[in-house]
Amino acid sequence: MAKQIQAIRGMNDCLPEQTPAWQQAEAVLRDLMRAYGYAEVRMPIMEVTGLFKRAIGEVTDVVEKEMYTFDDRNGDSMTLRPEGTAGCVRAGIEHGLLYNQERRMWYMGPMFRYERPQKGRYRQFHQFGVEVFGLQGPDIDAELIMLTARLWKTLGVSEHLVLQLNSLGQPEERAEYRQALVTYLEQHKDKLDEDSQRRLYTNPLRVLDSKNPEVQALLQDAPVLADYFGEQTRTHFEGLKALLTSAGIAFEINPRLVRGLDYYNLTVFEWVTESLGAQGTVCGGGRYDGLVEQLGGQATPAVGFAMGMERLVLLLETLNQVEAQPAQADVYLAMMGDNSQAAGFALAERLRDQLPGLRVMSHCGGGNFKKQLKRADKSGAGIALILGEDEIARGEVTVKYLRGQGEQQTLAVNDMIEQLGKGI
Repeated sequence: MAKQIQAIRGMNDCLPEQTPAWQQAEAVLRDLMRAYGYAEVRMPIMEVTGLFKRAIGEVTDVVEKEMYTFDDRNGDSMTLRPEGTAGCVRAGIEHGLLYNQERRMWYMGPMFRYERPQKGRYRQFHQFGVEVFGLQGPDIDAELIMLTARLWKTLGVSEHLVLQLNSLGQPEERAEYRQALVTYLEQHKDKLDEDSQRRLYTNPLRVLDSKNPEVQALLQDAPVLADYFGEQTRTHFEGLKALLTSAGIAFEINPRLVRGLDYYNLTVFEWVTESLGAQGTVCGGGRYDGLVEQLGGQATPAVGFAMGMERLVLLLETLNQVEAQPAQADVYLAMMGDNSQAAGFALAERLRDQLPGLRVMSHCGGGNFKKQLKRADKSGAGIALILGEDEIARGEVTVKYLRGQGEQQTLAVNDMIEQLGKGI
């Protein structure tokens, strides 16, 4: 017997019993994007490696350790996308969508990172993202946060999520702060863990979000980024907070909430939950006004967010917010006799033509009447339509109610279709 082939570790199947939760979340997201006037963009799952090195940074864990990178047959280095923003910006520059224009776009699809698989985090994962270009005020930052708040409300999980907010200032303000932070951390270098020591000179702001309690205790006396803000940064942040307060959206200021790359600026936010065990981020976003120029476009203000679909679905399942799975069919068509199959299929297609919202499942695979009704019951259908040679000869069909709605009856085909249309 040949060895059984299994899925690659960290790349999971989504089985029919699991897809309703995904479909529910995806449908809500699509409806929400339409309601806010955002347009969908679809990018390739593979890009040239240089895009991610330039966008994410060569000294980041993602580029150094987590990307699926390989040479194609021409010897060019290709990478399966580890996130969506870089590809969206590349597409915008390449097709002339961004400069001196306002664009509000969203995307959804698979991403790839070589990480240690764990609950809610996989090597092939799915991400929903929103990117807005050409708007630089705090109003669009506020709209994105309001949009996510509406998502949680629609999905019934609002009470389990907390909004954390911070400002990263402008690059020059952050550069000044970075030097002060490095100077402070150098004085306590022996108390830093291995990761923090590695980041001290390459990406010191990432030390701020260390999960090590000893490092966090050390940071209590560290310089604070807000002390280095200029008037413009303060005005932007105060404007954002005022808009959120006016909209009734509660938030916590988290001065340790940072991004490690220079093109990020001003607003940064995360929605976090403790309902999945340890505190975890469900959605994160912020401004990245420097990225378009860094990737070869004209300087363009930009802001966005992304969320992992696996974690969102896990949250819905954990909080019992997955809607009940509907039956597979409204009507199950059972066919008896040698000549019934062709007539049955023709009837099923006629029903789909005349009653587009009706879900019709036709029996396949043969079997006696008892077996077919058993299949009909398993489908969840409320009605079985029975078509045998006698019914075909008379132009009729037998209607059998499977959920106790009424007595079995035999009707002319046209009458049966009319009755189904009325919701018999």
